[in-house]
Amino acid sequence: MKAKSVLAATVAAMTIVGVSACGGGDGTNADGKTEVVVWMNSTTGDGKKFWEDAAAAFEKEHANVDIKVEAIQNEDMDGKLQTALQDPSSAPDVFLARGGQKLRDVVEAGQVMDLTDKISDQVKTQMKTALDTTTIDGKVYGVPQAVLPGGIWYSKDLFKKAGITETPKTWDEFKTAVGKLKDAGITPIALGGKDAWPAAHWYYWFALRECSQSAFDEASSDMKFTNDCWVKAGDDVKDLLDLDGFNDGFLTTSAQQGASSSAGLLANHMAAMELMGGWEPGVVRDLTPDKKDMADLGYFTFPEMEGGEGDPTAMLAGADGMSVGAWAPQEAVDFLNFISEKEWQEKYAEAFVTIPAAKNAQSVVTNDALKQVLKVYDEASSVSLWLDTVFGQNVGNALNEGVVNMMAGKGNAEDIVKGIEAAANKG
Repeated sequence: MKAKSVLAATVAAMTIVGVSACGGGDGTNADGKTEVVVWMNSTTGDGKKFWEDAAAAFEKEHANVDIKVEAIQNEDMDGKLQTALQDPSSAPDVFLARGGQKLRDVVEAGQVMDLTDKISDQVKTQMKTALDTTTIDGKVYGVPQAVLPGGIWYSKDLFKKAGITETPKTWDEFKTAVGKLKDAGITPIALGGKDAWPAAHWYYWFALRECSQSAFDEASSDMKFTNDCWVKAGDDVKDLLDLDGFNDGFLTTSAQQGASSSAGLLANHMAAMELMGGWEPGVVRDLTPDKKDMADLGYFTFPEMEGGEGDPTAMLAGADGMSVGAWAPQEAVDFLNFISEKEWQEKYAEAFVTIPAAKNAQSVVTNDALKQVLKVYDEASSVSLWLDTVFGQNVGNALNEGVVNMMAGKGNAEDIVKGIEAAANKG
């Protein structure tokens, strides 16, 4: 597990354009302007407007530059990016790059630019801690945009209706809360299992609570899963399933697409809580009937597991950043520095209802749930990246698939560990 650091993520994009559009190429479009192609993963709402405004503002100051931002659905991003990066002529110049092994993979492939001496003083000073998440072997390969710690987001109104007066701090208290919600005729937990990673996040959190820091470090660095805590985390997932607290059809429910998604169920008070990252307030807002903040949205950190060896204040979080292709023009770096300035960090936070990575912009956060997340984050003993990010594409996908299979009755806790070990051994 890493030492405590700000983990940041960029969840953004602009107009939907065909992904076959020109990428790196010779860097010049038909108008003779330098074209900078940006791939990000938010397709709707105020996030789209943020990128439209940012691109227009940059172009106003740089008349010979054309910023072309393409929206890639989040669940499609990793696969399409991996393919596109094989050919600089069709690859984006600026792109969403998750931290951990996923970022290291593109660094080792020579597909991403070393930004160590290219980032602005604003980034170096105000995002000093956040840059840990995009630093590989002492060099910076991306700029994070937001702090996105994870945890459980819930409806205060539905908790009150079920007679729950305090948020659960232990697993026994959590199980009691699930029982009260069911007794009140309320679906306790929304889960978008169709997308795999939301289901696997439960396993990640159980592992964080069950495993000691040394066991976490061993798995993160050496891909060794011999400690019993990794099987125990799978057993915890099985215990969670036995509570029968998920929405009907959770294995075929998407995470963020439409009112029937897991986020939509929470937004529309069809379920009481969802385990997600710090992007949740913004995603939920876009799925409410009036497209406004969910007024009763609350947050609490993942419960403590009795007998677990992990610190109960440890957290998981995302670490998506914006990286620049090794082939990209200087204008791509200029644009990245531009949107990392205080003004645009504040606008980003407001557009996405999130916590900006730049410390001098964090006073803009007014959402009560996010303020609570920031407080919990500040008191966390450590913060780790999502495990599929830490382990990289192949091992991470094997982990996610193993959890979903078990939830579908096609395996057990031991099978999850066997699957990730097999993927790790393939290299």
